[in-house]
Amino acid sequence: MRTSPTLRRKLISVAAVSAALLTAAPASVAVAQEAAPFPAAVPAARTEAAPGTPAERLIVGYKSGATEAKSNKAAAADAAAKAEKTGEDVGFQRRLGTGAALVELGTDPTRASVADVVAAYEADPQVAYVVPDRLNKPTAVTPNDTEYTKQWDLFESTAGMNVPAAWDTTTGSGVTVAVIDTGYVAHSDLAANIVGGYDFISDTAVSVDGNGRDSNPADPGDWYNAGECGAGVPASTSSWHGTHVAGTIAAATHNGKGIAGIAYGAKISPVRVLGKCGGYDSDIIDAITWASGGTVSGVPANANVAKVINMSLGGGGACSTATQSAINGAVNRGTSVVVAAGNENTNASGSSPANCANVITVAATNRAGSRASYSNYGTVVDIAAPGGETRTTTANGILSTLNSGTKTPSSENYAYYQGTSMATPHVAGLAALMKSAVPALTPAQIESAIKANARPLPGTCSGGCGAGLADAAKTVQAVKGGTSTGTTFSSTTAVAIPDNAAAIESPITVSGRSGNAPSALQVGVDITHTYRGDLVIDLVAPDGSTYRLKSAASDSADNVNTTYTVNASSETANGTWKLRVQDTAAQDTGTLNSWKLTF
Repeated sequence: MRTSPTLRRKLISVAAVSAALLTAAPASVAVAQEAAPFPAAVPAARTEAAPGTPAERLIVGYKSGATEAKSNKAAAADAAAKAEKTGEDVGFQRRLGTGAALVELGTDPTRASVADVVAAYEADPQVAYVVPDRLNKPTAVTPNDTEYTKQWDLFESTAGMNVPAAWDTTTGSGVTVAVIDTGYVAHSDLAANIVGGYDFISDTAVSVDGNGRDSNPADPGDWYNAGECGAGVPASTSSWHGTHVAGTIAAATHNGKGIAGIAYGAKISPVRVLGKCGGYDSDIIDAITWASGGTVSGVPANANVAKVINMSLGGGGACSTATQSAINGAVNRGTSVVVAAGNENTNASGSSPANCANVITVAATNRAGSRASYSNYGTVVDIAAPGGETRTTTANGILSTLNSGTKTPSSENYAYYQGTSMATPHVAGLAALMKSAVPALTPAQIESAIKANARPLPGTCSGGCGAGLADAAKTVQAVKGGTSTGTTFSSTTAVAIPDNAAAIESPITVSGRSGNAPSALQVGVDITHTYRGDLVIDLVAPDGSTYRLKSAASDSADNVNTTYTVNASSETANGTWKLRVQDTAAQDTGTLNSWKLTF
């Protein structure tokens, strides 16, 4: 008889558990996760689990008159008897408060072995029930913020960004996001997440606050009179734009008031570059450099270096060499730069910094998941996110923190805005969640993962909206290496592998995907071969790029039946993928039985 296993401590997965502002004027004020295999499954018959429920331990309930229901010694003896009967490891662990017995299975139970043990208990007339000892996980708690139900952009299934499901994994803690914008006007729903920033506006005609650069990034208001910002430009009240952007990223959450921030565990560093009529490239360039930890003459070192920069701003023309240099410097220091595509309903290739390299350029979608009517588009766009569209109702905009003052600060409030300015902080918030979950991620990896894990737009986008609609939960799960229930494409056509001959190939055509393949593409391979050390296996992408899955080696074992993980985030998902297999030595042959790709 086999001995009882010791208590295992590894976690198990449970299937049954789960330089002008880019915004329209405010529409209205609203006060307000090579994967390890799953453990075996418990059969459904006479259990309380659905088919396929993973289990490593069982809870056995005995009938009230049974000796095993009253004696630990008897329950342990019964477990030993079941072990002897089935030839499997079964060990009594302890008695539960209900009187049921907790029994543990072997160190690596198979589906068949678990079924044998369950059947043995079910056949025992003294057993009332046998159920899996399932591992439960925390579920995402709905924020108690009073305006959260209005934040369709976070949670609605049609065109929301699937943010709440990411909060089980990360909330952005440990990450600072620099909001390079109009500065910050005090707001109690944001104050807890504000850290030191800087005012980079050097021109007093733009700064409004009466001075040049200083350590106070407070937003005094950016209102202007008709004609003051150019002939024919109408008057405008203060936008408090930077505060609205900051709230989307990291408003305090679970505080019983206002809204929820996407990365509510993160901190916001307000960096002021926009004032009356906008802001100059020179100030923005210094702000990018300083925010990412670079040195700016005459400005103290940044004590709150940002790993994500949000720039919901832009102007016409090509990306200048000066601006590109600042962005490259930030990215080289490990900071992701997220920028707005622009609101002119034109190709974003004509808008800077949307057309700069090394940035994540964001287009805006409406509540139906189509490109918002104002949003720029084109090949420079990397991703789309909710930006709102308030033509029919203000409630279809993006609700965030604001101020009621028309010129200077007054009382705090909340308002619906629309714009690519509103879409951009959604992606900046997602980047913060990712960086918090996996601090080693580089800006390039963050961008690739966001695009690889986007979902197709629910609506339409003429002109191009990048990889699709950003999906927070799917992206965070992907970078954390969690199990995914992705789409699988497979080939079950057997192909003979000749002995010591040219490689054979088996194709799979992938369609209906959006953007690039994931950074953790799963390649399942089933090959029968009498000496697998002879085999070389490659994955061939649609463009012909190859990824070595297995090299020839001194391995005399039979067969290859495994799953490889490939970072294919630089490859377009749709197209014909191939598995290439070659036998490189004499005397053995084999068959590629099947293979599959799981996105």
